[in-house]
Amino acid sequence: MLNVLGDFIGELRAAGVPVSMTEHVDAARAMEIIDLGERELLRSSLAATLIKDGDHLATFTTAFEVYFSIRSMETAQQLLDEESHLGDEDRGEQPPGQGGGGDARGEGGGGSSSLSAQELAEMLFAALRDNDRNMLANAAREAVERYAGMEPGRPVGGTYYLYRTLRNLDLEALEQRLFELALPPSEHDDSLTTRMARDEAQARVEALKAAIEREIRERLVEDRGAEALAKSVRKPLPEDLDVMHANREEMAQLERALRPLSRKLAVRLARRRRRRHRGPVDLRRTVRGSLSTGGVPIDLRFKPPHPAKPEIIVIADISGSVASFARFTLHLVHAISSQFSKVRSFVFVDGLDEVTSLFEGVDDPAVAVARINAEADVIAFDGHSDYGRALLAFHTNFADQITRRATVLILGDGRNNYHQPHAEVLADLRYRAKAVYWLNPEPRAYWNSGDSIIDKYEPYCDAVIECRTLRQLEAFVGQLT
Repeated sequence: MLNVLGDFIGELRAAGVPVSMTEHVDAARAMEIIDLGERELLRSSLAATLIKDGDHLATFTTAFEVYFSIRSMETAQQLLDEESHLGDEDRGEQPPGQGGGGDARGEGGGGSSSLSAQELAEMLFAALRDNDRNMLANAAREAVERYAGMEPGRPVGGTYYLYRTLRNLDLEALEQRLFELALPPSEHDDSLTTRMARDEAQARVEALKAAIEREIRERLVEDRGAEALAKSVRKPLPEDLDVMHANREEMAQLERALRPLSRKLAVRLARRRRRRHRGPVDLRRTVRGSLSTGGVPIDLRFKPPHPAKPEIIVIADISGSVASFARFTLHLVHAISSQFSKVRSFVFVDGLDEVTSLFEGVDDPAVAVARINAEADVIAFDGHSDYGRALLAFHTNFADQITRRATVLILGDGRNNYHQPHAEVLADLRYRAKAVYWLNPEPRAYWNSGDSIIDKYEPYCDAVIECRTLRQLEAFVGQLT
């Protein structure tokens, strides 16, 4: 079982969940204490020792269902039982359960269900009506046996088998029967009672779907092994999602992950600033302290540190799919704005507009970002990205306000729609500013292809950084001070 634990933790690390050696040891000790036959207790114990972030719990649950599947646990228990009966076998005794009857769970491994479609539908309804978990598991097994058409060794994902099974089950009719059973005709006019009955019916149908998915996963683990299946069902953590290509559900995950990330980053930056314990050399105190030795050796004394907070100037392309990346970056930078002496934000497409005022007096930067999309004046001509025109407009109106304390962040993919790049403008900004960084949300392999002109701007930047995920964004912003 400890080998299984090691493989399980290896999968968590491969998925991006941080698990230290100490936490690995804690999990192993927990498994020595608890009853491994109590699967829910095992899940809770491993989650308590290995998971530190609630956003990682879904990845943990998926990996747990694969590596500690019900059938795998039963197989492990059978092996333990067999080992415990070895002594009996040496004495010529037959261990219990090894007569001629066989194992009941082994029936129907690859054949069709023994129930008709109507009998299976009634079995499913009865299991959901009575909320009987054992009957529900048996009904899910029968449904998978009848409809999934699983073939050993076939490289097909579990989603395909789940779709084939659910397609043949009339879940809408099943949900309607549960709803009508839970709601007497006399209470149909009560909106609250109706909604509660509908929600209860939907929840029980979702439990059926989960049971079918679990049965399919169990069979895939038996067929392919836990490691192969884990790779096929592995999903990225919220901080590793590609912002440019996230769907609606993934965008919601990113939104939820951004707020705690900003708090953590603000604390980290403040702690780093406090730890800067050396200021410039105090010449007067150094001379006095070295008089007794004649200056050999010299005893350097330092003035108290006065670390200056940097100014941040963000220039963000908000056209097309790049807008989602710009939104998260603006959100994060302004969420930790207390760690900078000044934060100014500019957005552009082919025209440029300052939006710093939209963040003033707003507790949630997401509200300001939403206002940017509605109120910012960023269209000057055809509404296609024009980095050269935007940088030229910024230089004309704001270049004299750039000081050596300012760090300029440019956010965008550098796709200029074949307009003039005006790279000389960026060269002058680099001369005036403390540093210029370009954050590009495109994969590095796509740079300088098509209308991308990153190579025109890169010589005038301190760094051009591929920044496609919240993890990469966090790593970069954490270095700004």
